[in-house]
Amino acid sequence: MESSIKTGIAFGMTSGVITTLGVIIGLSAATNLRLAVIGGILTIAISDAFSDALGIHISQESSKRNNHKQIWEATISTFLAKLIVALTFLLPILFFPLEVAIKINLAWGLILIVIFNYYLAKSRNESPSKTIAEHLGVAILVIIITYYVGKLISIYF
Repeated sequence: MESSIKTGIAFGMTSGVITTLGVIIGLSAATNLRLAVIGGILTIAISDAFSDALGIHISQESSKRNNHKQIWEATISTFLAKLIVALTFLLPILFFPLEVAIKINLAWGLILIVIFNYYLAKSRNESPSKTIAEHLGVAILVIIITYYVGKLISIYF
């Protein structure tokens, strides 16, 4: 697989999990409304996927070592990875009560991070446990912060 495609998938998948979980947790804590959470997921899946893809595109253009084809491979793979990963979080929200769906999505997101980071560490001949712990820690921190931000919003607004 091309390095540019790996870059796009890695960025899109990681951003898809962390951003979508943050929005789901924050909106759920703030509103406890299924419609708000669905709207948040769809917004992330579309607008943030385009935003991340453009960010990778510009980042890749700024590097003289990337050709036109590699730039577009990274752009498209970022968009598709972010879009698809974000949309997977919609399924539990549609088929389960919100409280159950949130727990399913938390487990799903953390599993995706563990699996992806295991693969990443192995491909770089690094310790999977260190890489997984580092990135899982960031994801959990985002989840905790967005939960409390959502709770504060529900109290003060």
